[in-house]
Amino acid sequence: MLGYTVKKMIKENLTSVRERIARAAGRAGRDPNTVKLIAVTKKAEVEAVREAIVAGVTDIGENRVKEALLKRQALDLHLVNWHMIGHLQSRKVHDAVNLFSVIHSVDSLKLAYIINKEAEKQDKAQDILIEVNVSGEESKFGIRPEGLEKFLEEARSLKHVNILGLMTMPPFAEDPESVRPCFKKLKEMAVRYSLKELSMGMTQDFEVAVEEGATMVRVGSAIFKK
Repeated sequence: MLGYTVKKMIKENLTSVRERIARAAGRAGRDPNTVKLIAVTKKAEVEAVREAIVAGVTDIGENRVKEALLKRQALDLHLVNWHMIGHLQSRKVHDAVNLFSVIHSVDSLKLAYIINKEAEKQDKAQDILIEVNVSGEESKFGIRPEGLEKFLEEARSLKHVNILGLMTMPPFAEDPESVRPCFKKLKEMAVRYSLKELSMGMTQDFEVAVEEGATMVRVGSAIFKK
């Protein structure tokens, strides 16, 4: 069981993150309720995740399918939405479609087709986001911006996949202002192709992401660390 101080810390951290989202949304003239907070739990213990849910978290993000399965079984909670935010291997698609409400990291047409086939087997329409490598870093997953139009032309024909929007992971930077152009570019692409959801922004830069139009922010350490 978690100690009282840890429970209090998680509750206070969540309050702080929500307030920061609200202020960032206010600066952009946005309704903060249009920004979904996804609590990233990849380094958090099960009891800490439980406390976050008790404190009002409704959306959980995990980088690995195996970790998400273990946490869901331990928590035995189906009232939260699970988000796959890490790189998804083809051999993990069966479990991912079964577990996750939204898969954020669809980075190839091949993966989209595999997800569609598996979702058909499970009689499900799988919500997905297309991961775009806006920064052009070789170490990052995601399609290149210039390939998005072709991707959409093909993927929009898949009957068991719902393309909600776009996701990106900019370079890590001490100064969040330095990644603002990445967020701005993703927003421009979403507008161009009439895509509603934008998953962008993590602990170090989510306020800038909200200012630039994020509808989902993926925050971990700001919630679960002292």
